[in-house]
Amino acid sequence: MTNEHSGEGPRADRLYSALVKRNRETEQLLPPEVQRHIAPNGLRQVLANALQSSGDQAVNASTVLPWLFSALGVPPALTGLLVPIRESGSMLPQAALTPLVVRVRYRKWILVVGALIQALSVAVMAGTAALGSGLTAGLTIIVALAVFSFGRCLASIASKDVLGRTIPKGERGQINGLATTAAGLVAITLGLAIRIIGGEELAAGQIAWLLAAGSVLWLGVALVYAGIREPAGEPGQHREAKPESDYAHHWFRQMLTLLSSDKLFRHFVTVRGLLLVSALSPPFVVSLSIQSGSASLAGLGGFIIASGVAALLGGRVFGKLADRSSGRLMSVGAGIASGIIIVTVIVVSLPGFHADGFFGNLLFIAVYFMITLMHTGVRVARKTYVVDMAEGDKRTAYVAVSNSAMGVILLAVGGVSSALAAVHTVWALLFLALLGLVGVFVGARLPK
Repeated sequence: MTNEHSGEGPRADRLYSALVKRNRETEQLLPPEVQRHIAPNGLRQVLANALQSSGDQAVNASTVLPWLFSALGVPPALTGLLVPIRESGSMLPQAALTPLVVRVRYRKWILVVGALIQALSVAVMAGTAALGSGLTAGLTIIVALAVFSFGRCLASIASKDVLGRTIPKGERGQINGLATTAAGLVAITLGLAIRIIGGEELAAGQIAWLLAAGSVLWLGVALVYAGIREPAGEPGQHREAKPESDYAHHWFRQMLTLLSSDKLFRHFVTVRGLLLVSALSPPFVVSLSIQSGSASLAGLGGFIIASGVAALLGGRVFGKLADRSSGRLMSVGAGIASGIIIVTVIVVSLPGFHADGFFGNLLFIAVYFMITLMHTGVRVARKTYVVDMAEGDKRTAYVAVSNSAMGVILLAVGGVSSALAAVHTVWALLFLALLGLVGVFVGARLPK
């Protein structure tokens, strides 16, 4: 069934061409049945990724869920579990789940299942926010967040494979960039709503409605992904001929083998681990601003708005740059983030610095904005690089193993930075900045 018969053809093609700079040469390398659906598939993936990113804002483990725990009277000890469970929980199981993914002919259905799991998990959180309180509510949300991370794990494995099967090289980074831009608009709206409606504190019932909206967004993700027209196998290949399917057995041994034998892949994982500066430093910037006396609970809405503006500005620009040289973009973004952190620490340490004045408030918001902007570039570049590294089930293995390895690295780096933050937040920031500078030099050797 062609686009013309489905009513998607000319209109979808015009809209897609207006949003994405087409790479006609790489498009011609795809089979005709894939070429016919590039535009509608691309638009669906932009919409699905935008809905997913919007849902992430509603269940943000760094802002929204800690607010909810405070409103419900959850013991503070549980608050420290939110970010590790959210991030590592979606990465660590990926290598183990790869055998399931490589046996599925249409990977979009893995995405649909993952989105439905996330929708159900967030609905449980919303119900708990409306009806629960105390330790019981906190434990329920922790369990729901763990299930949520499992659904996100499935989606992460399959999404890059679907993107690689349906969109040619030279256009994939722009797809990721457009979704990031849309998420930025949602973050700005959410930040403004928190400042206007919530004031100094959001009630648990208000957050419950926010989470309920997030659940609906993930239902939308499932519906949109179900409409993608994906080839049954990698274009031009037969599943029976793929040696990568052996990866389905003894996944842990295969993971170690892949990391030890594939030099390029090992180099990529190393660089990705060193470039965590832009991912892990923003919460410490917020903590430093609070410790310095320049931020209150109401000020967190300002940080959310800054994050949204960064995504809005960086999505399109970094998407195009990632298609040109994703490896260079990763390194440059992390290097700039490291430099910003070092300068910030120097300014804050100056004897005459007053954090509670206009300059102090403006400084921390600006620093948060710049680091988040750089993280937008690093994230888009990293996603594009790993998709372009390989084809077929090998791409799936790359995504799964790199994310599983990153789950371990994230726990290790997060543990060290948290221990340093117990001494002073400045030491955690300097540690992450140093790590990022090392990553710049190591990343410079990544091939295009």
